[in-house]
Parts: sequence; C-alpha cells; structure tokens
Amino acid sequence: MKFKLAILGLFASSFMAFAADPAYRVLAGDKGKVAIVDAKGKVQWEYANKAETHDLQLLPNGNVLLPLPKSTVGEVDKDGKIVWQFECKPKEGSKDRVEIHAFQRLEDGLTMIAESGNRRIIEVDKDGKIVREVPLTVEKPSSHRDTRMVRKLANGNYLVCHEGDGKIREYEPSGKVVWTYVMELGGRPRSPGHGVEGHGNEVFGAVRLPNGNTLIAGGNNNRVLEVNPKGEIVWKIDQSELPGIKLAWVTTLHVLPNGNIIVGNCHAGPENPQLFEITRDKKVVWTFKDFKTFGNGLAAAHVLDIKAIR
Repeated sequence: MKFKLAILGLFASSFMAFAADPAYRVLAGDKGKVAIVDAKGKVQWEYANKAETHDLQLLPNGNVLLPLPKSTVGEVDKDGKIVWQFECKPKEGSKDRVEIHAFQRLEDGLTMIAESGNRRIIEVDKDGKIVREVPLTVEKPSSHRDTRMVRKLANGNYLVCHEGDGKIREYEPSGKVVWTYVMELGGRPRSPGHGVEGHGNEVFGAVRLPNGNTLIAGGNNNRVLEVNPKGEIVWKIDQSELPGIKLAWVTTLHVLPNGNIIVGNCHAGPENPQLFEITRDKKVVWTFKDFKTFGNGLAAAHVLDIKAIR
C-alpha cells in the first residue's frame, strides 16, 4: 500500500467563513485516500487507501484508525506504517461476507468493531484477541447494510445505527435491546438515489447527548433529528430548510461545547458543502467544500482539534 506524506500546496478548495469565522482541520476519507487538510485546504497528511471509508478516528498518539481492504481495521502512524491491524472474518459456518462500517478505539485500549454480516460487535485487544462479543438484532440481514455508525456509550451500552432496518438501537453488553428509534419518512414518499433526489429511512449516524436525547444523522432521510427518550422529535433540520444548502445523505455529527452542530452532507453534489456548522437557531456559521482532495462520496469526516461529542 502506497503512502504519501506531503505538503502539496493549496488545493482549489473553497472554505466559506461566516460571522464566527471558525477554522478547522479535517480528517476525511474519499477518492482512494484518507487525508488531513488544514483550515486553508492544504494537505498535511495523506494515506492511499482503497477501502470504503465510513469511519475514522484520530488517536491521541497522532495515529489514525481507519478501514483497510479485506474487512480489516488498521492503525497507521504518521509515516504510513501499519502498526496494528485486525482482519474480520465470517463466523464459523457462515457464508456471509463481512463488511466494516464502524469502529472505535476505547479508553481502555480495546478496539470496538461492528461486523456487518456477522451481526455482532466485538472488542479486540492489542494482540488481536476478541475479549467481548455483543450479538445484534437485525431484521433485514445484509453484509452491506447491517450497521453504519456504532458508538460505545458512557454507560457501557452501545448505540447502533442499522441502515437496512432503518432503526437505531441501544444495546446492553449482553445484546439486550433497551431502546429503539424507528426512522420514518417525514411525510415524503420514498424515492431512489444517493443524491438529493433520494429519500428513505436508511439511517447513518447517532450521538447520545448529555441531556439523554439522541441526535441522529438520518442518512438518506435527508434530515438531522433530535429525539427524546420517548422517541419524540424535539429539534430537526429538514432537507431544504437552510438557505443555499440541500441535504442528501447525512452522515457526520459533531456536537460542540457551545451547542453548535457540525453535520456531514454526503452525495449532495458540488453545489452543496460536504460539512457545515450550524447553531441551535439554525444559523450556518461555517462550511467545508473541498472537491479537489475529496469528492461526492465523503461519508466519514472528522473535524479535529475540538472537544466534541462524537
């Protein structure tokens, strides 16, 4: 696998700043690579990678946790060396392939991996030993759609987005489901397509907020939703609500200490930002649009150097 570490100069990227004029570095994966770009659009780090990228994590040691080909999760250092990896394989007796769309390095050093196809979450130690396994409830099994974003919560449970089921479930470590939110179409008919024309209930991401509510990146639902524990929508952003921005496949979520939210907007086309920051009163204060380094399939993107709920 080829690695390139370079200062490549300013790309023909566009970064729009508004009243607060924030400036962020971004770690993202698309167009056959994972890269870090600075606030001016300059590439600081780049790693050639052909794996589909639906999750990324910049670790405290500066290494990057990322997907690798053949259903493998790897840790790559600043020089492009793979310093740790774990290949996920079908469970014994299974003929389903395994895909990896979510993972997380935990505070105890274990790596959590959601295995679509195997329909389980595993936690793996540095030696590659599976030390914990959590079975998942999947109504419409699919190696590609069993899961999208998965995160371990502070209470030890797991918040899992099931793209194919169109549901978000919270699991206890035993695999017991203790909370479910069912995505609905918001009064619009289902329509095919990955771009702004597509509409469905294939959810991508979710973050548990300190107040107990759940913030949802709706995937092709084209919306951001905040729901309370009863499943009631208490705040939302609809597809065409923001001036100059149309939502397509909504993916990334960062909740900032000031309450602002950074949202990923995948498959929305070059006329729309790939990321944007919005206040709770729905004022856009920052957008990110870089179709030189990345492209229209930018699903996994992390804004760096901020303390966010993610």
